[in-house]
Amino acid sequence: MNQSIARDTTDEVTTSPSRPPRVTRRRAVTRARLLDAAFAEFAARGFGQTSIEGVCELAGYTRGAFYSNFESLDELFFVLYEERSHSLAGQVAAALAIPHVGEPVESLIERIVTALMIDREWILIKSEFYLYAARNPAAAASLRSQRENLLNVLARLLDDEVDRKGFPLSLKSPQRLAAAVMALHDGVTPQLLLDPDDGSFRTWLIDLITALIVRT
Repeated sequence: MNQSIARDTTDEVTTSPSRPPRVTRRRAVTRARLLDAAFAEFAARGFGQTSIEGVCELAGYTRGAFYSNFESLDELFFVLYEERSHSLAGQVAAALAIPHVGEPVESLIERIVTALMIDREWILIKSEFYLYAARNPAAAASLRSQRENLLNVLARLLDDEVDRKGFPLSLKSPQRLAAAVMALHDGVTPQLLLDPDDGSFRTWLIDLITALIVRT
């Protein structure tokens, strides 16, 4: 994010005597830039060390612009995570929903890993949000809903493409198997925080999922 962005102090809400306030395009741009700045700040500093002033400075706005869009830093963090995770979940769902008739299991696994791959900054923010959700019931409910949607997509794919006859009872259902795949993914992604080698991580995750779902 360029810190030289011109500072904007205008009010982005228009009103008239006969109409309720409406959100203008300018306000939408302000909100998007604040969210982009917040993403950078939360990833670099963490939730506990990020300030409204820091977000505003990076975005090029005043505190007034911030409070015309968000009530608090907590709300900004919640909205940021919800919007980004919803967008990513949609991308994953779209990638996994494409039918591949007669697709080998090995190719399916590579497609799953490609769809689930995330960058280091998002892992940092996601980790922060998990801790935040542990103390915030609304955030926890949002996190559970997002994970359930992703698991449903993954379960449908595994149900269609993976023969589970030789699996242990705990992995017989597609939902349980999808949860196991997600557990592997979630368990190893913190490795990218210590060793940002995407190539070796991708290979490792493919090997782990292969070991889980391929029966010889």
